[in-house]
Amino acid sequence: MSVSARQLGGLADINALEQPEKDKIYAGIIPPRLLRYLGISPETLLGADGRRRVKIIAPEGALVRIEVRRDPEDRRTAFFLDIAETYFHQMELSFCVINDPFSPYFAVDVDENGDNNCFATLGRNIPEEIRAMQAGLFPNQTSWGLNVFGEFFTLFERFVDSLGMDIILAEPLTYDNAIRYEKYGFDYLKGRLMMNEINREFGPGGVLTGKLDGSSPFRMPGMEKSVHGRSWAIHDGILDEPWDDLQVSKILDEPWEDVRIYKTVGLHAGINTFPNRN
Repeated sequence: MSVSARQLGGLADINALEQPEKDKIYAGIIPPRLLRYLGISPETLLGADGRRRVKIIAPEGALVRIEVRRDPEDRRTAFFLDIAETYFHQMELSFCVINDPFSPYFAVDVDENGDNNCFATLGRNIPEEIRAMQAGLFPNQTSWGLNVFGEFFTLFERFVDSLGMDIILAEPLTYDNAIRYEKYGFDYLKGRLMMNEINREFGPGGVLTGKLDGSSPFRMPGMEKSVHGRSWAIHDGILDEPWDDLQVSKILDEPWEDVRIYKTVGLHAGINTFPNRN
């Protein structure tokens, strides 16, 4: 039976298909501009040399991983996506990274011994972080992006809608991720109060602005004016230090990993927790 003759109600239904059918469906959420940039055929998922550049891992169940590489032997991916269907028939956008594989690499994903640092939770590579920050990258970015997330998200939202789902869930790993998701219509399940307080305390006379005292490259005066500067300061632990203001500390004394967001398919929440950013 063909895919078009079936009622696909979730990831588990797609994952039960034969691999060619799965590939065709999941390849539809890879940004076409990315495939053109890398010289990958959207029909065969092969490069000009005939080697496959796209790996789609869709085992039995409701989990999917898509990896796109410039070269099959590359350690770095140009596109990496993890999605999962929840028990409540909602889509979890677990992880999405889009890199320009032709741009310089910044080793912020490993510690100074070269070991994977799990997004700086197991150690940091400060020299590489300084290089990345000075190059305009955000925390945890190993290279420039390709400005195709908007194209991807349009395809992804359409895909989610086709499965009869109306909620997309995500967990922003950094402050700039949260601000970026706001742009695409997300609201907060948890963390909106903290985001608003961050904005207030990075304002004139705010506690966080006062901590931008030049004590490290990540805490220079003026960084409060941009998403880039704020995100690096937060990455550097500016929220994790003792607070003189107990009222502020009750709101900001939470781990960043508790931030949870959601989007209703077809609707834009209109949230903007940093309205006066540069």
